[in-house]
Amino acid sequence: MADLFTPRELWDDAERHSVDELRALQLARLRETLHHVYAHVPHYGAAFDSAGVHPDDLRSLEDLALFPLTSKADLRDNYPFGMFAVPRAEVARVHASSGTTGRPTVVGYTAADLDIWSDVMARSIRAAGGRRGDLLHVAYGYGLFTGGLGAHYGAERLGCTVVPVSGGMTERQVQLIRDFQPRVIMVTPSYFLAIVDEMERQGMDPAASSLEIGIFGAEPWTDEMRGEIETRCAMHAVDIYGLSEVMGPGVAQECVESKDGLHVWEDHFYPEVIDPVSGEALAAGEEGELVFTSLTKQAMPVIRYRTRDLTRLLPGTARPAYRRMEKVTGRTDDMMIVRGVNVFPTQIEEQLLKVDGLTPHYVCVLTRPARMDELTVRVEAHDAGVGADARAQLGRQLAVLVKDNVGVTVDVEVTEPQALERSLGKAKRIEDHRTG
Repeated sequence: MADLFTPRELWDDAERHSVDELRALQLARLRETLHHVYAHVPHYGAAFDSAGVHPDDLRSLEDLALFPLTSKADLRDNYPFGMFAVPRAEVARVHASSGTTGRPTVVGYTAADLDIWSDVMARSIRAAGGRRGDLLHVAYGYGLFTGGLGAHYGAERLGCTVVPVSGGMTERQVQLIRDFQPRVIMVTPSYFLAIVDEMERQGMDPAASSLEIGIFGAEPWTDEMRGEIETRCAMHAVDIYGLSEVMGPGVAQECVESKDGLHVWEDHFYPEVIDPVSGEALAAGEEGELVFTSLTKQAMPVIRYRTRDLTRLLPGTARPAYRRMEKVTGRTDDMMIVRGVNVFPTQIEEQLLKVDGLTPHYVCVLTRPARMDELTVRVEAHDAGVGADARAQLGRQLAVLVKDNVGVTVDVEVTEPQALERSLGKAKRIEDHRTG
């Protein structure tokens, strides 16, 4: 793999801020945002009054902890447009979540919001190693999901040539990569592995493809999966973070020269980490639930929005003024409690990638055949034709690793290759068949 570095002369003006300059900018923008939502969003007016706080009470960034948290339920309770802070006629675009667990969460953007989103996405792609003139293959889904269009407009803003493939049609994805020779791909890591499998099925060596950079997001993934991708494909694999309620992709980006966590673009998004149970703000470096307040969003600002993602905040490195968030280890709503042990799918993934002969394609199946929960990990063997005894041995290896490193007893079912359903977007890692 080529060594990539983003020269300082390519940074935008905001990336050159000192910490003091950035904090002053954040405080000014935060004050403006609090006044904006208090005056124009009934939910926030009522929530602030109920908590006994007023925007004028914010005298320092630390005072943000006085203000109430916002949850996905608050957004759903105000469906569809009740959280908008501008008249609906001023909203240039709406996006929405899938709504698989209830009403979708709807988010709105003014033209200025879309302009800022394109800017932070361009910044993210450049930090990942992308450059003006690159051919960039977008395999995130387009539509109400923010991934495809967010990547698309950010890449155009940077000056890339965009191939807007969207998700699905995996054979065609491989054909276009072979024929068009893109340098960069933006896609979920789980679907990229499906693309790589299809490359190999077609007799194509993934390490010989034109791809040099993969910008992967929309789902938690581990450093072990990074190693799998980089070794198998001879490319750089970097993480991007975002969520539609805050903006979309481009809230934070891993810099290719360091790959040591994602720098949060704090000139637009103010991060905190809280105790997920008590809601209390945690000190720098402590792991907890990530919370964001938007600083420049016009149509739908969010105040202390609970992401449900678990991480910690660390000092900046490749972009010194901007704090880093560690790769997301899991989500509070993805946590499985198995016989009193908290387990996240990423912990299972970390162990299975240590076992030669297993692929990263897996699903965690929860059942309750009697009074106790049981967890079965279904994972594919790497090679076809592996006998039942050999698959059973691979399963025993994984079960021992999970027991020793995660602390929970699991059953492991090792299947033939291609036995598990492939996701065209975010991977579904948990199947919960428990009742009662």
